[in-house]
Amino acid sequence: MKLDGKVALVTGGTKGIGAAAAAALAHQGADLAIVGRHDDKEARQTRETIENLGRRCVVLTADVGKSDQATRCVEQTAEQLGSVDVLVHSAGGWIPGGLLEVQPEAWLEGFDVHVHAIFHLCRAAVPLMRKKQEGAIVLISSVAGIRGVHTATAYQVVKGAVVQFTRALAREFAEDNIRVNAVAPGVIRTRFHSHMTSEQKKHNIDNRIPLHCEGTPEQVAELLGHLVANDYITGEIVTIDGGLTMRIA
Repeated sequence: MKLDGKVALVTGGTKGIGAAAAAALAHQGADLAIVGRHDDKEARQTRETIENLGRRCVVLTADVGKSDQATRCVEQTAEQLGSVDVLVHSAGGWIPGGLLEVQPEAWLEGFDVHVHAIFHLCRAAVPLMRKKQEGAIVLISSVAGIRGVHTATAYQVVKGAVVQFTRALAREFAEDNIRVNAVAPGVIRTRFHSHMTSEQKKHNIDNRIPLHCEGTPEQVAELLGHLVANDYITGEIVTIDGGLTMRIA
């Protein structure tokens, strides 16, 4: 898909991987709607980056874990920018705790923002894409949804659900030329991993990641941009993890 004149909606688009993804899509020619919980300094910086590339950008404030707010994001994007050609769901967060430790409220909130948000966003965006017989959806999963992470039961489950959601949507809407893929990052240099101690990070780099380094949001965004641009990729879950998931010892 050539993105000149196209519109992309990126949830979680004001910081981290989402902000890098928004900038990458702007580089490819798209106008952007970026969604965050707050119109804060980071949101304004991301908007400025996109506008400096000569693209339009609107900042939408919403909790996409709430169905009405997720739907409204799609509607506002179409109203203000004219369409929704690309949807990227990057909003989310760490959910700590194993089965006996995770709080029921955190379990339910995790499903809201990681899984239910996709349902409501896609229910609103897919009809717009169908009219054009073209669209691209990229969901952010995690290596945790493929291989698992110790003491993070809820996070593993919701990211595994994103994997299956990707495959289900890709198969359902292929006839409408709507492609759906997912990116599964490993340890990326964002605040998402702020729960790790410096010792845990060093252990990961030294012993678990074959390339012995963290990834960057820009590297994830580069891959995401490729999945949007390449018209012959759908239904794929692509890991970007420095070799983390290929280790057996």
